Amino acid sequence: MMRIFLPLLALSFTTSLHAEFKAGAAIIDITPPKLPVLVNGGMLSRYVDKINTRVNARAIVVADGKEQIAIVVADSCMMSREVLDDAKKMAAAKTGIPADHMLISATHAHSAPASMGCLGTDADPSYTPFLKEKLVEAIATAQSKMVPSCVGFGKADAAEFTALRQWIRRPDRLAEDPFGNKSVRANMHAGRNWDDVTGESGPEDPDLTLISIQTKEGKPLAVLANFSMHYFGDKDISADYFGLFSDGLAKRIDPEGKMVGIMSHGCSGDIYRVDYKVPEKDRPKPTIDEYTSGLLDIAQKAYAQIKYSVPETVAMAETRMTLKYRTPDKQRLEWAQRVVAEMGDRLAKTPTEVYAREQILLNERQQTEIVVQALRIGEIGVATTPNETYAITGLKIKAASPLKDTMVIELANGGDGYIPPPEMHAWGGYNTWAARSAGLEVNAEPKIGAAAIAALERVSGKPRREWKLSEGAATKAVLALKPAAYWRLNEFAGPVAADASTHGHDATYERDVAYYLDGPHAAAFCAGGEVNRAPHLVGARIRSRFAELGDQYSVSFWCWNGMPNEARDTSGWLFSRGHDHALNLLGDHLGVGGKSGNTGRLIFFSGADDKAAVAGKTELPRWQWQHLVLVREGNKVRVYLNGALELEAESSAGGAMRPADFFFGGRCDNESSWEGRLDEIAVFDRALGAKEIGKLGVK
Repeated sequence: MMRIFLPLLALSFTTSLHAEFKAGAAIIDITPPKLPVLVNGGMLSRYVDKINTRVNARAIVVADGKEQIAIVVADSCMMSREVLDDAKKMAAAKTGIPADHMLISATHAHSAPASMGCLGTDADPSYTPFLKEKLVEAIATAQSKMVPSCVGFGKADAAEFTALRQWIRRPDRLAEDPFGNKSVRANMHAGRNWDDVTGESGPEDPDLTLISIQTKEGKPLAVLANFSMHYFGDKDISADYFGLFSDGLAKRIDPEGKMVGIMSHGCSGDIYRVDYKVPEKDRPKPTIDEYTSGLLDIAQKAYAQIKYSVPETVAMAETRMTLKYRTPDKQRLEWAQRVVAEMGDRLAKTPTEVYAREQILLNERQQTEIVVQALRIGEIGVATTPNETYAITGLKIKAASPLKDTMVIELANGGDGYIPPPEMHAWGGYNTWAARSAGLEVNAEPKIGAAAIAALERVSGKPRREWKLSEGAATKAVLALKPAAYWRLNEFAGPVAADASTHGHDATYERDVAYYLDGPHAAAFCAGGEVNRAPHLVGARIRSRFAELGDQYSVSFWCWNGMPNEARDTSGWLFSRGHDHALNLLGDHLGVGGKSGNTGRLIFFSGADDKAAVAGKTELPRWQWQHLVLVREGNKVRVYLNGALELEAESSAGGAMRPADFFFGGRCDNESSWEGRLDEIAVFDRALGAKEIGKLGVK
């Protein structure tokens, strides 16, 4: 069921000559008056009786003379939709602002009082009513302070302050789930041990964005910031770096202390501050104050560049839809009931007990209602998700938004847990284990993302943007050689890998793929500072069919190996031409050798005997991009590595060339598929010469 609320939407797009944009802001202390208080954010329940920093609700109310919109960001780990619906109803009665014109989000501080039950922690029964009253007070106070205002948008790159915390595990290093199964193919913080992993499971979002509001006289009124970093971690009751940033920004911009600084939570489900790509001994280890100060330096520079205008309109759209929980089957439910019965009345003490209890709760609930919103302040957009959304989801929404300047706030209007992209559910990890913290249906992520984009279309009155990766000099060089197909592999999701040539020869991704990671040589393949994108194959392949190619063809592509060179007999197969799941291996096959021989070097064979492989002479280092070109010219095969001839082979092209299936990232029989990234794959219907191959490289 889906219900869409658009009260007075026609008025949202009407500009009145007499309408005047106004805004007000307020900070209300929501520190618990009674201690100890339950704190969630961990696996097990805990009480805290000390306050390190006070926690607050920070609010902005904007109006255009016809519509009013309230935005509240509270220092909380998560707040349930039911609690927030109550608070909105109370605030609507007090202020006249419609409840569906209120956005209330949590910062996701893991050291804040619990107002929502999650995993081993219940909501604190005395704190939750207090929080609702304070949220109402924040909205009403901000409304009472509205004055004529103007707005501007700023953005800066803060990549050094955010990184991927979910990494993909090697196929031979799976971890165990709380149900006793070795099922975990990707999990948080696995990158601590490089020997266990093949690489990150997704992209980061480095954008630190600011919506700045000033009075018409140019005095700072409020700045709503947004950044994708999960949390820093603090002791006792604390607002974490979110609160320190908010207070610090206000002090830097307005030393008199009248401005309201706000840090909202960007899409951060798979994000943390520690960059596991950097060796542990070289990794920066800032304190929370040092981390916040560095982020504030970047924000202050971006703030100084903001240009302001008076928005003509504000608008808001809300979608409520029912999503199902992934409920336990009969066997798991019976297991959970046995575990919980043995616990009696005591709290859960182990992850197994926590997840057993969660199975019973999901079975009782079956489904839930979630809220997705979008709002517009002039030409600035804000979209929301009620989840711990991955960075890739925020990037998808911003790329499609009709409004160029858009931020995405997560854990807004509810706390419905992690929503990994569908392909990641099969990889396990606590972000997928069915519980209130990660219990929504497998396709929740695309549904919520689509609802947010559609809501942005409604508030802007414009269609979504069609995103396309820009073309740099290297891209144009590939296209100038007129490939039969050219897959840039820059998709946000599968199953289609779009052909960038004029032939419309799309390829297909198999299931286990992590999308939109950093690709090779962005400055060469893209323009305007854009990041080149590439998929990480998790034992999957990219496949296509060429009915007309015979014994004269070439393939060019970039590869990045996630496996240690001696991790398995063959490090991985990169390219194969043959029948899918073939019992015989007639065709061409290119890979990288492992511990059984030719360790880390290119290997090629054609026909059925992989023992007859010809090897190159150069060992390919792990986690570095390499450019390969395989050329078949009749019975001769040449393979080039980074523009230089690496190996040659004599191979009969007779029956081996009849199969027309091309596989990248795996052999046709699925043996030792590639564990790593591929990018910029081009197929040519002729044997390229050395001069042409030189044009495909990056200088």
